Amino acid sequence: MGHGKLKKFAENETFRCLLQPDASQVLDKEPGTRELRLRDHAIKGNWGREMFGNDHPIVLELGCGKGDYTIALALRHPEINYIGVDIKGARLWKGAKYATEEALPNVAFLRTRIEFIDAFFGPGEVSEIWLTFSDPQLRGSENARLSSPLFLERYRKFLKPGGIVHLKTDSRYLYEYTQAVVKVNDLKVKTSESDIYANCSAVPAEVTQVQTFYEKMFLEMGLPITYLAFCIDHDGTYAFPGEAFDHDRWLEAEGPRRSFSHQPNKKG
Repeated sequence: MGHGKLKKFAENETFRCLLQPDASQVLDKEPGTRELRLRDHAIKGNWGREMFGNDHPIVLELGCGKGDYTIALALRHPEINYIGVDIKGARLWKGAKYATEEALPNVAFLRTRIEFIDAFFGPGEVSEIWLTFSDPQLRGSENARLSSPLFLERYRKFLKPGGIVHLKTDSRYLYEYTQAVVKVNDLKVKTSESDIYANCSAVPAEVTQVQTFYEKMFLEMGLPITYLAFCIDHDGTYAFPGEAFDHDRWLEAEGPRRSFSHQPNKKG
């Protein structure tokens, strides 16, 4: 590991706005087995009081990378608390350092695997979720997509009734997959746009006005950016899209962006 990363990791320990729980704080063994189970972290249900000192709405950005988008939203909306979540400490360092140096009271970061997310937030604690340029898992497991039924089940445990999930992505594959999940589960769509910059008036202003570093790069390459906002209120188990999603068609449509847009460590 490089000296630069070690320095960032050491500095991360000093940031009050950055929570970095050890795995042992959220995992333990099932009694009588070797299987691990998820258990609640002490911050669950207590973010407003313990991190922010208020009861303002909480919005998450999952897979926040360096935290640019989280911070930009927080600067636009001081009346809302924003929490960026990512597993990479070297990435989170940038956002946490900026939030600390600028004394931003409504920004926090959580370093954890998103698979563990429901260990950190209590029922109704979160108002909205942003998924910005998530890995579409083109060749990976469907369950690894952050808009899959498996993840929607997790989000529903802590999202307020009527709470919104925002998906902003350069991946037409992920956009169409998520639309298929929404359709088969009869979820309420707030906004759906396959090219937000070709039709800016169709989306909330901040969707186009707040951009990540790589979003700007994708735009320079001429790649359309999509946006989908939907509610996940739903009774019963979420269904998978199955044949309602044409994997081969949208994988082919992904085209050359597969070689650039979704490589590891390219979150900006």
